[in-house]
Amino acid sequence: MPMQRRLPKRGFNPLNRIEYAHVNVGKLNDFDANSIVDIEALIRSGLISNTKCGVKILADGNLTKPLTVKANKFSGSAKEKILAAGGSAEEIIS
Repeated sequence: MPMQRRLPKRGFNPLNRIEYAHVNVGKLNDFDANSIVDIEALIRSGLISNTKCGVKILADGNLTKPLTVKANKFSGSAKEKILAAGGSAEEIIS
């Protein structure tokens, strides 16, 4: 039997891959207006359970309150939605 049929098939898994915990903008409406939303606040509220390598805010949903959101990454449209609601988006560099 040829060698390529005897060896198991495995995909490529990069060693330096960064996985983020994802939070949608619509879920941030659970917080009070003008509050600071950081990683600790997201864990306390139960929106994320494991930060993995950080937190990324995605743009699914609408934000109706001005919030100060601190996360590792933001999608472009999520940052626009946060700024349009009167809040601010701050990137945490880790």
